[in-house]
Amino acid sequence: MRLKDKVAIVTGGAKGIGAETARVFAAEGARVIVWDVTGEAPAGGIAFAKVDVTSADSVRTAVDDAVGSHGRVDVLVNNAGIMRDAQLVKAKDGEIVGKMSEADFDAVISVNLRGVFNCTQAVAPVMIRQGRGRILNASSVVGLYGNFGQTNYVATKAAVIGMTKVWARELGPKGITVNAVAPGFVGTDMVRQMPEKILQGMVERTPVKRLGEPRDIALAYLYLASDDASFVNGAVLSVDGGVVVGT
Repeated sequence: MRLKDKVAIVTGGAKGIGAETARVFAAEGARVIVWDVTGEAPAGGIAFAKVDVTSADSVRTAVDDAVGSHGRVDVLVNNAGIMRDAQLVKAKDGEIVGKMSEADFDAVISVNLRGVFNCTQAVAPVMIRQGRGRILNASSVVGLYGNFGQTNYVATKAAVIGMTKVWARELGPKGITVNAVAPGFVGTDMVRQMPEKILQGMVERTPVKRLGEPRDIALAYLYLASDDASFVNGAVLSVDGGVVVGT
C-alpha cells in the first residue's frame, strides 16, 4: 500500500498505459481520478471526469472538483497523448508527394505538450499549499532518440523532458518532485493491432526481445509516485527494454 490514502490524477486514463496506471495506483491504496475526453474509468472504485487537457478552463474546473471532493492532490500523472504521424515532406522520384499537415502538427502539440503544461500549472498551486506532491510526465524513447515520421510527436516528448527538468528546479524547493518516464515499444491494444511484421520489428529492436506491457510502465510510475523515490527529482526513467530507435 505504497500510496495509501494519496489522491492521484491520471490523465488519458481510460485505456492503455493510463488505465493500467490507475489500476495499479488504486491497488496500492490511492484514491484515483481518471481524466479523459472519452471512455470511462477502469474498474476498481476509480473515479472518472471528462476533461479536455487542451483547455485550461476544463482542467481548472476538474482540479477544483478534485480538491472539493478529496481536499488535496498528491500525484499527477500527465499521461494523455495522441499521435498523428507523417513525414515532414515525402518525396517519390524527386517529386514531393506529401507532407505533415499543420492541423496534425498542432493537434499533437496541443494534447501532448500544452496539455501537460495546463494540468501541471493547475495542480501545482494545490501541491505548493500542501508542501508536497509528485508530478510524473509521459515522455517516450523517441523523445530521446528521434523517430522517422514523427516530427510532431518527438517534438512534444523531447519538450516534456525539458519542462520536467525546469519544473524539478522550480518546484523541488516546495516539496514537489517532477520526473518523466520514457517508455519504449509497449503492447497496448492499439499497438497489438499493427501488422505482425511491424510488431516483430519492434521486438527485434528491443534487446530483451519482447514488447513492454502497460504494467511495466505503471510500475515505474508507482515507484516515482511513492516515498521510495523522495530523492529522485528531474529524472527521465527509460522503461524500454534497452531499445534505441531513430532509423
